[in-house]
Amino acid sequence: RNGHTLLGVLNYTKTPGGSRRLRSNILEPLVDAETINTRLDCVQELLQDEELFFGLQAVISKFLDTEQLLSVLVQIPKQDTVKTAESKITNLIYLKHTLELVEPLKAALRSCNTQLLKAYYNSLEDTRFGIILEKITTVINDDTRYTKGCLSMRTQKCYAVKPNISEFLDIARRTYTEIVDDIAGMITQLAEKYSLPMKTSFSSARGFFIQMNADCSTLPNGQLPSEFTKITKMKNTYSFTSADLIKMNERCQESLREIYHMTYLIVCKLLNEIYEHIHCLYKLSDIVSMLDMLLSFAHACTLSDYVRPEFTDTLAIKQGWHPILEKIAMEKPVSNNTYLTEGNNFVIITGPNMSGKSTYLKQIALCQIMAQIGSYVPAEYCSFRIAEQIFTRIGMDDDIETNASTFMKEMKEITYIIQNANDKSLIIIDELGRGTSAEEGIGICYAACEYLLNLKAFTLFATHFLELCHIDALYPNVENYHFEVQHVRSSAGNKEKIAYTYTLSKGYTEEKNYGLKAAEVSSLPSSIILDAKEITNHIAKQILHRQKSTPEMMKQRAAYQLAMRLVQTARNSRLDPDSLRVYLKALKKKYEGSCPTPGKNDEQH
Repeated sequence: RNGHTLLGVLNYTKTPGGSRRLRSNILEPLVDAETINTRLDCVQELLQDEELFFGLQAVISKFLDTEQLLSVLVQIPKQDTVKTAESKITNLIYLKHTLELVEPLKAALRSCNTQLLKAYYNSLEDTRFGIILEKITTVINDDTRYTKGCLSMRTQKCYAVKPNISEFLDIARRTYTEIVDDIAGMITQLAEKYSLPMKTSFSSARGFFIQMNADCSTLPNGQLPSEFTKITKMKNTYSFTSADLIKMNERCQESLREIYHMTYLIVCKLLNEIYEHIHCLYKLSDIVSMLDMLLSFAHACTLSDYVRPEFTDTLAIKQGWHPILEKIAMEKPVSNNTYLTEGNNFVIITGPNMSGKSTYLKQIALCQIMAQIGSYVPAEYCSFRIAEQIFTRIGMDDDIETNASTFMKEMKEITYIIQNANDKSLIIIDELGRGTSAEEGIGICYAACEYLLNLKAFTLFATHFLELCHIDALYPNVENYHFEVQHVRSSAGNKEKIAYTYTLSKGYTEEKNYGLKAAEVSSLPSSIILDAKEITNHIAKQILHRQKSTPEMMKQRAAYQLAMRLVQTARNSRLDPDSLRVYLKALKKKYEGSCPTPGKNDEQH
């Protein structure tokens, strides 16, 4: 319901079935690359062929809720009431309307090229669609169709069955027509009698009633004649009835009940003949909802510069941005790169409060979901590894219902991730261990990271604990990134403010006391902020120097990176021998540059 969701960004569906399908796909994306690429081929064709896109969209938008229609059609009513009869007649008209759209849908798909769209075209060539429609048209009038407006639809239902099928039905319909004509004639006579601009109106709740547009001053004594009752006024529009009109409405309803009952008996007989062929409609419902969803993906692409994703063993996003943020801001947000491989599968992200860490993490999860449902992705280029599950630990709220504190909720979430994650998972953790003391929080984070490092899952871990960044000295598959900020002096020159760039850079953040700077922006009293600064400086002096990477560790890390690159090249390389030779020489040069030389080490010592 809220437009600021992934469903809100992608939902340009025209049918209820398409909207439901999109929602279920977002909640449970595909994990088979071949199926995803089949969908992406369709989206690509829809984007390249405008005639196909607009032709399909025009037909799909005319379909009703086929899935719901089928479920109602096959239901056996508990008792035969007027409401049941009316509902069954309506559903048969809906079915006729749906089947009449099969040929236009086939015509729209006739020139398609992709495998899936061709398969849908072949499915629509099922002869059962024609058989059902033929059976319906032997009983139901050709011009009976679904229309908007309760009176129009009531008329369609009354005259749905062809004449001469039931003599009693024809007599009941003539009676109904006479009553409706009498009502119109009576209202015309009343208008002439009182010289007022009365007209006949209808609503499903009131039946026929009189409506009139007139200013109060034009009425005799400012009031309507006494024979009119149930008067309502909205601005200058009066709605009212009379005793005679109420009686005629009752006669009209009685006549209608007879018509519905007799039509219902004919419709039930017709439906019994149709039921053996009805299975083809489930396939039609599936085709319509899938085409609607694919059209929706293509529509979303036309509104922004999305790109087709590739599927490899690497998560690489070049200049990707947050799709929901783009919709909220009505402009393209700051874009960032992402790169995770089997050899660098763990990324630690640091940066001040409000620098963009949480938005970036959510962006990656959303892009992964978009790629795996067959949609294009907000980026200049993107490659994904199929994720079997996406685990997130984002946000911090107490859970009153389960009596869980913030910290306890964090622990339950990380426990769930540890117990269920595997090598094909995508894990996103936005801060951990904040609900307890700093030492214990760092300890929990470190231990959780070491456990997750044993998996080959792609993990992104945002934290304010800078001590955690030094884990890269022990584990070469860890990369540190941070969000850059700039320091800007105010015009008076006495205060320094943080300007957020929302840009991701390599290494961990060099910012100090950014929590205090964020507190300064808030309305916290200056005396408290000064005290906080003093206490922070005192604690900082007592903390030991951070651990530095030794030359041996740097050499091991460089060797690890080289080995992983070579494995990746052996698996995925499509380069010719000469290009491969150049690439391998560049890798060797990079490795030699990453290894510390003995002379430099001696100088450092």
